[in-house]
Amino acid sequence: MRPISTLVTIAATTLLLAGLPQPASATPPGLSCSTGVHNNDELTGFALCRNNGGQTQTFWVHLVCGWAPDVDGEHVTVAPGGVGQSTAHCAIYSSGIGEIQVRP
Repeated sequence: MRPISTLVTIAATTLLLAGLPQPASATPPGLSCSTGVHNNDELTGFALCRNNGGQTQTFWVHLVCGWAPDVDGEHVTVAPGGVGQSTAHCAIYSSGIGEIQVRP
């Protein structure tokens, strides 16, 4: 019988290979973000963030692209109260977006 950690890893890998999105990682402090996959292009992901803090913040989207290398979107700087969006695109040979993260 396999240990539970091995079974969890197998399940997560199966979901990634099936092209199903994984839960996004924690949003950086001071930002409230929505992430998703573009409606017309399943290889393009985005992070749309509002700066709820009192200081200017920079963020970017990070896509886990399955069989292709992971990619980062453009760095976006947002003033307090402002909104910005970062997008990135996985390679055509990837198995799809497996996870969308917002990086500080």
